[in-house]
Amino acid sequence: MNIHIAQYPQLRDLCWNRPADTVLDGEDALALYERNWRFIDADRLTQEEQALLDLLVARYGNGVLNV
Repeated sequence: MNIHIAQYPQLRDLCWNRPADTVLDGEDALALYERNWRFIDADRLTQEEQALLDLLVARYGNGVLNV
């Protein structure tokens, strides 16, 4: 699963030190969300980003978001 960080505002903010055209695999994206959850404003997640996060948790997190 390839994730283009530019499509997801809060993931893009977490990757502030990477080029805007960066592509992450699903496991890396979930790990970034989990490690940096304190910087995520859950109320500002777009529907698309929430759907991505739900998919990542289901596929790579065994149904658990470790935050």
